[in-house]
Amino acid sequence: MTCQKFCMALLQWEFIYVISAFNLAYPSTPWRFKLFCMPPNTTYDFLLPAGISKNTSNLNGYYEPLLEAKFNSSGTYYSNLTSKTTFHCCIWSEENENCSVQADNIEGKAFVSPVNSLVFQQIGANWNIQCWMKEDLELFICYIEPLFKNSFKNYDLKVHLLYVLPEVSEESPLVPQKGSFRLVQCNCSAHKCCECHVSVPAAKLNCTLSMYLKITSGGVVFQSPLMSVQPITIVKPDPPLGLHMEITDSGDLKISWSSSTSVPFQLQYEVKYSENSTSMREADEIVSATSLLIDSVLPGSSYEVQVRGKRLDGPGIWSDWSTPLTFTTQDVIYFPPKILTSVGSNVSFHCIYKDENKIVSSKNIVWWMNLAKKIPESQYNIVGDRVSKVTLPSLNATRLRGKFTYDAVYCCNEHECHHRYAELYVVDVNINILCETDGYLTKMTCRWSPNAIQSLTGSTLQLRYHRSSLYCSDVPSIHTTSEPKDCHLQRDGFYECIFQPIFLLSGYTMWIRINHSLGSLDSPPTCVVPDSMVKPLPPSSVKAEITAKIGLLKISWKKPIFPENNLQFQIRYGLNGKEIQWKMHEVYDAKSKSVSLPVPDLCAVYAAQVRCKRLDGLGYWSNWSTPAYTVVMDVKVPIKGPEFWRIIHEDSTKKERNVTLLWKVFLLFYVILHCS
Repeated sequence: MTCQKFCMALLQWEFIYVISAFNLAYPSTPWRFKLFCMPPNTTYDFLLPAGISKNTSNLNGYYEPLLEAKFNSSGTYYSNLTSKTTFHCCIWSEENENCSVQADNIEGKAFVSPVNSLVFQQIGANWNIQCWMKEDLELFICYIEPLFKNSFKNYDLKVHLLYVLPEVSEESPLVPQKGSFRLVQCNCSAHKCCECHVSVPAAKLNCTLSMYLKITSGGVVFQSPLMSVQPITIVKPDPPLGLHMEITDSGDLKISWSSSTSVPFQLQYEVKYSENSTSMREADEIVSATSLLIDSVLPGSSYEVQVRGKRLDGPGIWSDWSTPLTFTTQDVIYFPPKILTSVGSNVSFHCIYKDENKIVSSKNIVWWMNLAKKIPESQYNIVGDRVSKVTLPSLNATRLRGKFTYDAVYCCNEHECHHRYAELYVVDVNINILCETDGYLTKMTCRWSPNAIQSLTGSTLQLRYHRSSLYCSDVPSIHTTSEPKDCHLQRDGFYECIFQPIFLLSGYTMWIRINHSLGSLDSPPTCVVPDSMVKPLPPSSVKAEITAKIGLLKISWKKPIFPENNLQFQIRYGLNGKEIQWKMHEVYDAKSKSVSLPVPDLCAVYAAQVRCKRLDGLGYWSNWSTPAYTVVMDVKVPIKGPEFWRIIHEDSTKKERNVTLLWKVFLLFYVILHCS
C-alpha cells in the first residue's frame, strides 16, 4: 500500500545536519505544517537554475521538474555538504504565505527577513508533518514522509520524537531544557513514512506539549525546530460510520450516519455528494446534525456520498472521509418503500413513476393492492405534478399468502403496472400481559404469549416497563423512559418475566415492544400494582370431622399470614372416592375459621379443601389446600345390659295381660373405631 493511505503528512530528508535554537518554541499548532531549511549565509535563489527569476511567480508550473533533476544529478550542491552544515529552518502552514527563517547565531535568537514559502518548497530540505489526538483522547500521533521523490532514499532511516508534557497547564509555558525531553522511537515503513505515538493522560489534555523530531539516515542527523501544541485542540475524530441513504416520506433523499460516542464534545460534519441523472449535480455542505436532506430526487438517479467530522465549537481536525456510499433510485420510487404498522391504523404511500425516460403525471397514476384489488380513487391525493399519494385507512392484520408475509401495494400508470411495489406489514399487537404476586409478597411474575405476531419474520420481542412511585394512572401510557425486562420462553409457549424485589404499592406500566428492521411497534400498555395482584398461600391446618352430638361435617382452617387484607374463603367437599363430586360453599366472614355443613351419611368418609382470596375481589384465588378427611365414629353394643324386673297383671275375664318393666340406670360407653 502507498504512503498516501497511511501517512497524513510529509517529510523530506537529505544528507544535511539541521540545527535549531532551543530557547524558543514555535507557537504554531502542528497539526498540518511544512518545515523548510536552508544553509547559512545563502539566499533563497542559491539553487535556482540559470534564467529563472527570483520572483516566485516564475516558479509555478515548471520549476519542480528542473529542481528534481538537479537533486538527482551527480556532483550536486548537496554532495559537498558535511555533517556540520547548519540549515536555517522555518515552519509554514497553509494559512501563511511567508515564514521567517531562524538563524543560528551565538544567542540563537536572530531572525532574517521573511522569505516567500514557495521558494522554500523548491529548494532546501522540505518536510510535511501532521499531528493529532486520536478520538479516544489517549494517543497523540505524528506522521512524517518526504515531500519530493528524489534520491537518498536507500539508507536506513530512524526517526525519534522528543517531547515534554508538564504536570499542569500553563498559559505561557517556559521552554523546557534539553535534558527534560522524553524520547519515543517512531515506526517507519518500507516507503519511508513514519508514525510516532505519545500517550497523553486525560488530566494533561489541556497542557502544552513541547516537541521536536530527530531523523537519522545514512549516519547523518536531521533535527526540526522546537514546536508546541495543546493536545485537546487537535483532536481528530474517527470517520463517521453507518452511512445510509433512503427516500423519505416527502420524496427527499435522506443521508444519515452515526455520531461518535467517544469524543466529549459535539461534532460538525462535512457532506460531499454527487448526483448523476439527466444532469450532473455536486455539492459540499456543512451540518451539525447527523443527517442531510437532498430534494428533487428523480427516478433512475445515482448518488455517491462521503462524510467527515470535526469538533463543532473550538479547534480540531477533520476526520478522514468515510467510505463512499452509492445509492441508485429505481424507475418507480415508493416512499416509504415499506411500512410496518398495527391493526386499525391509517398509512399512506407516495410514488413517482418514470416510463421510458419520462415522468408520468400524478393525475394518470392509479393504485392496486396485490394486483387483485384496485384501490378506490377517493383514497388518492395529488401531491404535485410528479408525486401521487394513496391512503389506506383502518387496516386489518396481514393475512399470510404462502411465503408472503406482507401486502404488495402497486403504483401504476393508466395502462400497466411496474413490477416493483411497496410492502405493507400490518400486525395485531394486542398482547395480554398477566401478572401475579406470590403469597410471600417478595416477587411478581408476569406472563404473555407471542402467538399474535409470529407471522412477522425477523422481529424480536421485548417487555418494557416503567415504575411509578405510587399506584397506576387512570389511563396507562407508554413512557419515554422505560427499562427492558428479561423474559424466558416456557414450555407452554408463554414468556415469563420475574420482578424481584418489588414495590407493593408502585404502579408498573408495561408493554411488549416489537423490534423490526422497519421500525418498532408497541402493544397497548397495561398497569399493575403488585399489592392488587396477590395470589395468597392456601389456608393451613385444615381439618374435617363429623360432630357426634349434632351430626354435621365441620371444616376448620387457619388463614395465611400474608396478605394482611381481609380474606374470603371457598370450601369444597364431597364423598371420598376416585372421582369426588364436589360441593361448594362460600364464606365471606373474614374472621371465620370454621364452618359446619349437613351431610346425608354420617358413617361415610368425606374429603374437604379450602382456598382464599382478598375479600375486596382483587388478586387471585389461592391454590386449594391439602385435602383433609373425616373418620367414621362407630357405637359398640355394651357387653352387659342393665338389670331389670317385670310385674305382670292378668285379667282372665277380660283376657288381658299387663306387663310393667322396671330397670336400673346403666351408663353407655361409646367407642370410636376407624373404619377401614
